[in-house]
Amino acid sequence: MILWAACWYLMLPISYRDLELMLQDRGVEVAHTTLVRWTQACAPEIETRIRPHLCPSNGSWRVDQTYVRVKGRWVRLYRAVDSHGRTIDFLLSAKRNAEVAGRFFRKRWGSRIQ
Repeated sequence: MILWAACWYLMLPISYRDLELMLQDRGVEVAHTTLVRWTQACAPEIETRIRPHLCPSNGSWRVDQTYVRVKGRWVRLYRAVDSHGRTIDFLLSAKRNAEVAGRFFRKRWGSRIQ
């Protein structure tokens, strides 16, 4: 259940409170703060397991950036999503700068990004 909820948050463009309501509809009583802790604890493991299964882009995509706590440290979560809200790729980084953003884009799209 924990891994399932954390994956939903990372893959879908929803808030922790929306996820809390989704789980309540399914009979699972959990606070949004617990969902935050679950996501923080599971994010590194999810990255290693889900990366091979990420969807290819449909040609239209956006990038989102937010903060999450992982093992007591604040890190940035960059997510690339397509026009249907499906996660194309993501990156956890301790820094926010042009080098990190460039590395994220080059990793996903190769030399097409200058």
